[in-house]
Amino acid sequence: MVLTAGATLAVILFMTLTLMAVILGNSLGYFWVKGLVRFKLNDGSYVMGQLTAAESHALTKAKRLQLKVGNRDLYSQDFRWVDESEISSKDIPKDAYLLERFEHGNFFGFLKELKKADGSTVAADAAALQQAHSEIMKKQKGLKQIKGQMSDLNQSSEALRLKIQKLEYRGAEANSAAINSLNEERAKLTATFDGLNEKLNQQQAELGKVTAVFSDAAGADKELPLLEIVRFYQPNSMSIFAKAGAYLVKINELLFDDPRESNTEGGLFPAIFGTVMMVLLMSVFSLPFGVIAAIYLREYAKEGKLVQLVRIAVNNLAGVPSIVYGVFGLGFFVYGIGGSLDKLFFPERLPTPVFGTGGILWSSLTLALLTVPVVIVATEESLASIPKGIREGSLALGATKFQTLTKVLLPMATPGIMTGLVLSMARAVGEVAPLMMVGVVKLAPTLPFDTQFPFFHMDRKFMHLGFHIFDVGFQSPNVEAAKPMVYVTTLLLLLIVIAASSLAIRFRNQMRRRYTTSHF
Repeated sequence: MVLTAGATLAVILFMTLTLMAVILGNSLGYFWVKGLVRFKLNDGSYVMGQLTAAESHALTKAKRLQLKVGNRDLYSQDFRWVDESEISSKDIPKDAYLLERFEHGNFFGFLKELKKADGSTVAADAAALQQAHSEIMKKQKGLKQIKGQMSDLNQSSEALRLKIQKLEYRGAEANSAAINSLNEERAKLTATFDGLNEKLNQQQAELGKVTAVFSDAAGADKELPLLEIVRFYQPNSMSIFAKAGAYLVKINELLFDDPRESNTEGGLFPAIFGTVMMVLLMSVFSLPFGVIAAIYLREYAKEGKLVQLVRIAVNNLAGVPSIVYGVFGLGFFVYGIGGSLDKLFFPERLPTPVFGTGGILWSSLTLALLTVPVVIVATEESLASIPKGIREGSLALGATKFQTLTKVLLPMATPGIMTGLVLSMARAVGEVAPLMMVGVVKLAPTLPFDTQFPFFHMDRKFMHLGFHIFDVGFQSPNVEAAKPMVYVTTLLLLLIVIAASSLAIRFRNQMRRRYTTSHF
């Protein structure tokens, strides 16, 4: 029996470590700047890219190589397989560039010249390109202030529109003076917005005139505005320290920037923020209700068939498929409660819903229902494990039942309660199916929390790392290019689970040491 248990544990550890090794191996290398290799083929053509895979034919043993050739706007594909028998020569060009772009993926090629805004051309090298690109990026950051002002004006204009809509609903004639005043104020905001928008378009068009001309491996020229380039490297000329610096820059981008290229590149900050916020809200909802329900079942309810049925129902709820909770959340929270709130507080906006559509509030409540049985069971078991003598001693010293519960039992049961919370958080973080029905989206234009009153917008949709994995891995038009991002997102999701669980476990251990007695 001992050998069987030990072997089972060893198998579990091996499977876990293998899983982590696969995830780490496929995710951490994604940010490393790989070198570029150029092949001359037997037909005289050239192909250049990053080596990503190699395989041999099962029968002929002929080997072929997979290259990430980039240049999607030229080749309409990111990857290409090349048979070794087709390769006549190979070299590693030191002057080859790797460009990361906001659109169309990476570009691999050779710099030919720079074009200024007035149309004149200058001979270019890495230093000149770096200087020109840095100047463009500085000016681009200056445009963000204009975009911020436009965003504030847009939100102010939308707030006025909703006020006008409410006044018209209450009676356009009776509130005509107030409506006219608000319309005039909104017209001023619109005029200011249009002026800023025109200024923004002019400055962006001016920045777009500064371009660089690159040639691909086959010699075809491509003129690229520097405004479209995120960053660039000469990977075959970079030292190990330069590549390490680029690695850290891309890690920072992943954690704090927005996604781009259909979520296959760029950062994951909105998804990280949405995941953490949703788990925190879920915990706020599930922990109190789960603990209160467990206290009633263990300390106050009289044992009988009804209590037994409730316990059976709670245990069965823990095994209900998550998609069922999603259907319930959609019908009860979104259409039921949300639709009622819209009719009661926002009738002027109907049929456009406010709370009668998916959002982070309904998603958190749905997952709270999904995880509350875990908290109930863990809390009840923790209360049941406290010796009866502790209860009797507290009551004998004159404490009331409520005082005994709050001052003695609950503190001693905290480690078990925290165990239930850890388990519920771990399950909630990975759930995707119910969220697809009650609030998660592929790309959210705004975060649920911002600087605009009321600061936390519970009606907004949000991004989630779990759904991001599904979307990038199975809905992306370029699955091969998106595969590394799937592993990166999976690693981030695991790290969030580990971080949240570690904090809860640390707090649980502190409470356990504090309230452990000789009776245990």
